[in-house]
Amino acid sequence: MIDMVGIGPFVTLPMIVSLMHGPAGVLAWLLGALLAYMDGMVWAELGATWPEAGGSYVFLGKLYEGKKIGKLMPFLFIWQTTIQAPLVIASGAIGFAKYFSFLVPLGDIEKKMVSGSLVLLLVALLYRRINSIGKISVVLWVITGGTFLWLIFSGIGHFNAGQAFAVDLSTFDSSTLLYAALGKASLNAVYSYLGYYNVCHLGGEIKDPQRNIPKSILISITGIALLYLAMQTMVLGVLPWQQVAVSDFVVSQYFEHIYSSHLVGQIATLLILVIAASALFAGILGYSRIPYAAALKGDFFSVFSRVHPRLHFPHVSLLVIGGVGFLFSLLFRLGEVITAILMMRMLVQFVSQALGLIAWRYQQPSASRPFRMPLFPLPAILSICIWLFIFFNNEVKYQLFAVSIILSGTVAYFIRERIIRSRQSA
Repeated sequence: MIDMVGIGPFVTLPMIVSLMHGPAGVLAWLLGALLAYMDGMVWAELGATWPEAGGSYVFLGKLYEGKKIGKLMPFLFIWQTTIQAPLVIASGAIGFAKYFSFLVPLGDIEKKMVSGSLVLLLVALLYRRINSIGKISVVLWVITGGTFLWLIFSGIGHFNAGQAFAVDLSTFDSSTLLYAALGKASLNAVYSYLGYYNVCHLGGEIKDPQRNIPKSILISITGIALLYLAMQTMVLGVLPWQQVAVSDFVVSQYFEHIYSSHLVGQIATLLILVIAASALFAGILGYSRIPYAAALKGDFFSVFSRVHPRLHFPHVSLLVIGGVGFLFSLLFRLGEVITAILMMRMLVQFVSQALGLIAWRYQQPSASRPFRMPLFPLPAILSICIWLFIFFNNEVKYQLFAVSIILSGTVAYFIRERIIRSRQSA
């Protein structure tokens, strides 16, 4: 749940409200929750069946094993991770800089300096042996959950129900414009839900994974969905949606308005920055291990398998992921980064995974499945449909970007295979 929150909801709320013209943004949060539940069913079944480290890297290899694209699919996942992971890092850093400017007014160049410096600082902190962070995670969740509860309960005395629930879809000139707006808004909502599946990346270290992985996924989605819905409702019940839609640090302004105190707004901002930096720290740590693990198994470029000669951690993978994330944090705007993250992941990771699960269930009906999604294959089909709805209701340039990642990864895969074969024959 800590991983799901990060900076996401605090920076996407204004985008969603702007795209949906006010309280109708709740539709995007609900569609995002539905998608998380449906796709979460896919992850729950796969995670309980193959509780190993690696998540989609393992699942795609198992689901497409024996097929012509059996090795290509996990390679494409790792290929996109080397681009998508730095984008995730950049999005967190850019969002951090936005909220930091509530404490210290910053221009565009100064914000880039803050976001880039944060990435470099976190990479430097991670350039060492990493021990268990379980106890730290509990503390961070107390801060995260406490901040949300403070946000929700603080606004009760200032809440205007008529303002919060004034959903008006007549502001859209046509159903086409409404669907386009909902597709873009839902993409931002889904970005804030991302992370419900991260327990699958640690499958080999989970106690009783066949039971706890599905429970973890579904409980996390439920808890976070309730918090997000309550957050939008309370914020829009206190602040006019027109103000929310253009704010760079809406939660800070929300607290400042309620308590008529800039100091309280600054305290809330500090809590949000702690949440954002903590999630980013954990994200960089986790992402740096994915190319490393694949390279160790011979499924990705061998340079990523190198470890520090003295400290024994995957320093090449960490430096590549962190370095590219640093560049992205300087080059792109937040909206561009968020859209690119989701668009490039939809087809290879989420859609292909759901399709592979459906095919596997029919092809191997007697295989062991500790958790079976209810109403199969409906959740997987709904997941695919919602992913594709969001994909095709976003800008063509991002659709082309997603396809280009798949094509470039495919080319890289066959070049690598040819090099390996030529070395073996020599």
